[in-house]
Amino acid sequence: MPAVRDAMFAFRRAPLLSALSITTIAFSLFAVGLFGLVVLNIRQALQKAEERVEIRAFVADKTPIEQLALGATDVARYDEVLKVDLVTQEQALERARNELGEFRDVFEAEFLPSSLDVRLKPGFRDPESVRRVAQRLKALPFVEDIRFGEEWIAQLYRLRNIAGVAGIALGLAFAAVAVIIIGATIRMAVLARSREISIMRLVGATDGYVRRPFLIEGFIKGVLGGVFALVLTWVAIQIVGGYLNFQTIFFDRALAITGVLCGALIGLLGSAVSVGRHLRRV
Repeated sequence: MPAVRDAMFAFRRAPLLSALSITTIAFSLFAVGLFGLVVLNIRQALQKAEERVEIRAFVADKTPIEQLALGATDVARYDEVLKVDLVTQEQALERARNELGEFRDVFEAEFLPSSLDVRLKPGFRDPESVRRVAQRLKALPFVEDIRFGEEWIAQLYRLRNIAGVAGIALGLAFAAVAVIIIGATIRMAVLARSREISIMRLVGATDGYVRRPFLIEGFIKGVLGGVFALVLTWVAIQIVGGYLNFQTIFFDRALAITGVLCGALIGLLGSAVSVGRHLRRV
């Protein structure tokens, strides 16, 4: 296609300007991608913390083990419940001695009550759901006390919401800045070829014919910039993870492809806007 040939010729004719456009797109998307990865890893860490949300229902002394087993089976049928562990006095003693080894000789089985340790399904770990399940457990006839760290769960859920809102707001801000910078860079490339555009218009070329090479060029620059940004982001997150000795996660395939496509879209739109403005002036 003539348009593709003209677009590729533009790369060879102005390699430094093309490299500048690609680099600008890459670093702009790199800033957005790096921030996105920070938000993604924070949410992953908060999700792991949420998995530790547990309700512990302490059982009245001398409750028959059969009654406890039936109660655990009933609780496991709750819609919100993922797993129920029945902890006997002997198991509670063993756990206490393992967790507090220096005080292992202080504990005795008769001072540690049996309990039902209840873990909730994802989506039911918010403060309201945890409180609702705790109230149902407290209504059981053999349950004496309930512990579930209400303040800790509320703080965790609030922190997750703040991270989500801040991530969206700052991500949009970074993206807006990236679009402005990329648009200005692509406009420089269009202005550098303003004489060529004027000549094409003088010989009768239509707006569509003039636009096509620039759109293809912008699309290619966007794809190359997106791929470059993806590589930079992967290298950066590996370095940060190694330095902090923290297991980080990277974008999955769908998000990675979306990032490259965003680069292509930005390059395409930037070229379309810049060429359109110039054509209106000619």
